[in-house]
Amino acid sequence: MSSADLTGKNLPAEPEKATLEGRNKILAFWLFLGGETVLFGTLFATFIGLRNQIGDGPAAHELFKLPTVALATLLLLTSSLTSVLAIQAMHRKDIGKINLWFIVTLLLGLGFLGLEIYEFVEYVHEGHTFSTSAFSSAFYTLVGFHGAHVAFGVLWLVLLLLQLSKKKLTVVTAPKLYLFGLYWHFVDVVWVFIFTVVYLMGKVG
Repeated sequence: MSSADLTGKNLPAEPEKATLEGRNKILAFWLFLGGETVLFGTLFATFIGLRNQIGDGPAAHELFKLPTVALATLLLLTSSLTSVLAIQAMHRKDIGKINLWFIVTLLLGLGFLGLEIYEFVEYVHEGHTFSTSAFSSAFYTLVGFHGAHVAFGVLWLVLLLLQLSKKKLTVVTAPKLYLFGLYWHFVDVVWVFIFTVVYLMGKVG
């Protein structure tokens, strides 16, 4: 089959799994996400163990501003939906819609990062720095590590969109888009746990 037969409307229904290499990449990425789950689980356990060790710093219920965090959550969860729409467009071989929905995903991810940076700056002004207490160290490590994952995802998506514009949709580019979708859903799920364990539990004590 020529390379021309592997682009556009001639792609199979699931282009991300059309080759053995594509299927192996997906399997390997699931294993990678398993390792990431263990790592985040460790950070969550550490945070839970230290969440009441506030020292002379502010307590969680004094510090957290749920409207800002709720808006950030809305942006990230919406970005998960738009990434699903992009993958569905990929299965329809609709490059225009792939670009549209992934660009929306990108903008929502940037909006989330902007709110998180704003939140951190506000906390620092209120005396909640990384070294203020065991609680603050655990908080910034967990939430900041997740933020770094979001930033990595944003950069990854920019590179994928550039590659898509040059090489179009093929059995080489399709698995990369699909893997990004898996990664982005993982990042969103982790944030749901952070929102619940860190912010909601922190507010109710």
